[in-house]
This record gives sequence, C-alpha cells and structure tokens, in this order.
Amino acid sequence: MASILKSLRVVADPTRIRILSLLEQQDLSVAELQEVLAMGQSRISSHLAQLKQVRLVEDRRSGKNVIYTLKQQPDDSLQGILDLIGPARKEIAEIAEDNAALNLTIRKRKDKARAYFDQLAGKFGRQYVPGRSWKALAETMLKLMPPLVFADLGAGEGTFSQLLAQRAKKVISIDSSEKMVEFGSKVAKENGFKNLEYRLGDIEDPPIDDASVDIAIFSQSLHHVVKPERALQSAFRILKPGGRVVVLDLLKHQFEDAKELYADLWLGFSELELSQFFKRSGFVKIDPAVVDREKSSPHFQTIMVIAEKPGG
Repeated sequence: MASILKSLRVVADPTRIRILSLLEQQDLSVAELQEVLAMGQSRISSHLAQLKQVRLVEDRRSGKNVIYTLKQQPDDSLQGILDLIGPARKEIAEIAEDNAALNLTIRKRKDKARAYFDQLAGKFGRQYVPGRSWKALAETMLKLMPPLVFADLGAGEGTFSQLLAQRAKKVISIDSSEKMVEFGSKVAKENGFKNLEYRLGDIEDPPIDDASVDIAIFSQSLHHVVKPERALQSAFRILKPGGRVVVLDLLKHQFEDAKELYADLWLGFSELELSQFFKRSGFVKIDPAVVDREKSSPHFQTIMVIAEKPGG
C-alpha cells in the first residue's frame, strides 16, 4: 500500500490533477497527453512516474506506444484520494481547455476516413493518368454546388476566386495589396468574369456588407494577419445566418524562417487554437481536420476548418 501522505503530496499538484482528470475519461499515451496539455514529453513522463509510484495510474504497451490508464481497482485509501479530485478540478482553470483538447484527440483516433484519405492524397498524382488532376476534381465539385455568394478573404492575385467565379453567383475578393487587386481585376476582366469583384481592404475588417455572403474563405491568409480571431469575427459579421466559413491554413510548425521568407506573422495554428477562435467568434458545428502533409522539408501540414453561423 502506498503511503497516504505521499499520495496526498503527489495529487496536490495542478498538473497531476489535470492528468488524472483526463485519464478518468480516456486511456492516453504520453504523446496524446503532450498534445492535450501542450507540455513536453519529459515533464509529462515525470508526472506519470510519480502517479504510477503511488499506484494511482497503470500503464500497458500497445504496439510502439505505452498507454496510461487510471487504476481500475484502487484500495480504499487511494479511492478516497481519487474522490478529492472532483472538487479540486473546479479550482483549475485549464480543465475546460483540457477537455476540449481531449475531444479533438479522441476524434483523431476514431477518424479512420481521415487516415485513408491521407494515404490516398500521398499517392494521387505520383503516376501519370491522362485527364486526372486536382483542378479537374475541384471544377467538378464546383459544378455540383448551387450558385452562392463567396468572399475570398486574403485572395492575393485571386486564382481561387477565378475558379469559384465559374459557378458562383458572385465572388468578392479582398486583399490589402493594391498591386494584387489591380492584377486580379485585370485578369477577371480579360476572362469575362462579371461576377468577380476585387476590393482593396483589410481582412480583419473587410469592406463587405453585413449578412451578405454565403461562404467566407481564408485560403492560407489567416497566418498573415495580426489578429486572426478578429478576422474570424469579421467573417461572422458578413455571413448570412446559416452561412459557412472555411479556413485553409498551416498547422502549427517550428519553421521560424517562414517569417522572413513568406512574411508570415504566425507559425501556423493548432486544431485546438483554431477551434477556440471559431467558438469565441460565435460559430457552431466547428469541424477541423488536417488535409495535407508535404513530403519535403520543412514538412508543412495544412489544416482545414469549416464552421457555421447559427440561424440558418
């Protein structure tokens, strides 16, 4: 039997209470605990070792991973200590964020389709097949969509906007660069896109009327703005009730040179970080997924998040 005093000292730590609270809901690996708690591996392993020493947690090997679980049948003294965790959780502000992050981690585990499509995406285009391309697939999907009003926020020269304009009722392309807007407008005119309008403006406060857009899109633009959450709040403003916002951006990375090479202000975003931005901006049905992984260094990954403005 573990010393009761030692056990009390072990659980009298906010981080270890957070870990016990998570393991009470789900068995987790060290890597998953790292992701949920946003802490380093050595720090988490140290906490787990102490919890294991007083027999509050157990571990088992599953393939290459070690899975940690709350002890299933603790003795009476340990059960009494575990019973104290419930009230103590109310004093730890990070618990709510931990639970949100845990939901994302569990979802990743269960999302077999995502793993399948990751493999498919890695194979697509390696071998030449006449007539098959991502552009052809994208245009096929657009043809199936009803005519809608799109806002392309941070459009650059507007390649995506021009693709959307082939089917959309209207596309409003916003960019803060006068040269980009001038170039995009020229290309739209040359191609006869009367439903494509370029406007000079800041995507944190785009020059678009309230509740006038069906779909707002940020395609690799959010990491260039000073306040990404403010940009999402503006997207919420311009969307019609029931309208949707789509973000395609870089998953959080450590390639510091991106700030110098690409004028990036943010080194990508985590799924949890973006989900919280969306939630605080008022969106519902928030659906994040990693949709692409580059093979070459620095191995950028692309995250897509789709969410909805309530009221549709």
